[in-house]
Amino acid sequence: MAFCANCGAETPGAFCPNCGAPAAGAAQGTGSSATPPPPGYTPPLGAPSAAGLSENVASALCYVFGLVSGIIFLVLAPYNQNKTIRFHAFQSIFMHIGIIIVFIALGIISGMMHTFGLLYPLLSLASLLLWLYMMWSAYNNKLVVLPLVGELAQKQA
Repeated sequence: MAFCANCGAETPGAFCPNCGAPAAGAAQGTGSSATPPPPGYTPPLGAPSAAGLSENVASALCYVFGLVSGIIFLVLAPYNQNKTIRFHAFQSIFMHIGIIIVFIALGIISGMMHTFGLLYPLLSLASLLLWLYMMWSAYNNKLVVLPLVGELAQKQA
């Protein structure tokens, strides 16, 4: 009995029933091409795809580490060519830059007034909820365009 060179499963025919790869001896030897898989054959759900992450997972991951993950997805080759992933990466970068600017401005204002108040904890909670909502909506293929930064992200993407 032959074994698949790709996943190691037992292969009774020309193709592995587990991952769909050609059997070890089927495509080698005489130079003839291997027989195609039977009609209607689809690889199992657990089979790895050549493209890597799906669009919705990559879009959600753009928001995970803010600036860093947005920049990473703008640099990585298969993802920086997808318009949706580019939009989410740019929106994540711009959103986190905006949050940082608001926190700095709030720190300066509260320092001048010698009060801290409830603004800082409320802003922290609001930014956390926005961050979670943006990851959730990107994962569910829901395109949310934020008021200021979303328009910039659409122009960049």
